[in-house]
Amino acid sequence: MRRLINRRPDAVTQLALMLLPFVIVVICYMVASEARLSENPNDKLLPGWSTIAAAIERMAFLPDPRTGNYLLWSDTVSSLTRLGIGVAVATVIGGIFGILQGLVPYFRATFNAFTGVLSMIPPLAVLPILFIIFGLGELAKVVLVAVGITPFIIRDLALRTAEIPHEEIIKAQTLGASTWQIILRVVVPQMLPRLIDGVRLSLGAAWLFLIAAEAIASDSGLGYRIFLMRRYLAMDVILPYVAWITILAFSLDLALRLFQRVAFRWMYRGNGL
Repeated sequence: MRRLINRRPDAVTQLALMLLPFVIVVICYMVASEARLSENPNDKLLPGWSTIAAAIERMAFLPDPRTGNYLLWSDTVSSLTRLGIGVAVATVIGGIFGILQGLVPYFRATFNAFTGVLSMIPPLAVLPILFIIFGLGELAKVVLVAVGITPFIIRDLALRTAEIPHEEIIKAQTLGASTWQIILRVVVPQMLPRLIDGVRLSLGAAWLFLIAAEAIASDSGLGYRIFLMRRYLAMDVILPYVAWITILAFSLDLALRLFQRVAFRWMYRGNGL
């Protein structure tokens, strides 16, 4: 008798199993929505599909009467710009400090404890401080994203760097490589794909910090729109926006994964991935 842990689904079964939770969620929503709307046709908590479709058309394909903008797309551009800049800054700082902290003992002794303490500070707790220092403009939101995920990237990459076989470092030194040559020729090529992994893992937190900042002080963005619509109980707008954020987050993660697979093919040789 084959044990369950040794059984693997075929491609069709795997696809069906992957879609099953989503189908269950949709069915549950449809049943609950139908039940509430049958009791109260004006219920706003679980709007029907036609109401949601009308809201999507209004937000995405009709210009706003006040600004003339297509709100969903303008909010998306605003949020992705802030997220992109914040994640890029965190990636650069985290990559540099993570490699140095994992490889250079003096650097590790100086910054290891400091990075650990920073990673324990809830970024949302310092949001008021950022608003006081940087104002309510774009800079504070970008800084929150960067501050929120940089310590995680540093610690993750430092651990990955420390896992490099010491024999490789010794061999490079034996061949006359300096510290910077070891960093650039031995460590960096191996750590770049790991850095992408760290960025992928931190994207969820980055979205959280961005939406929180937009909800508190902003006049555009996906988080701003969700919390604005909350005042009017406009679930027909909130639900599509939440779904859209999920699609964007999944797309960014997929894009990074595909880039990693194309740029660092050596990671996937011989492991069947």
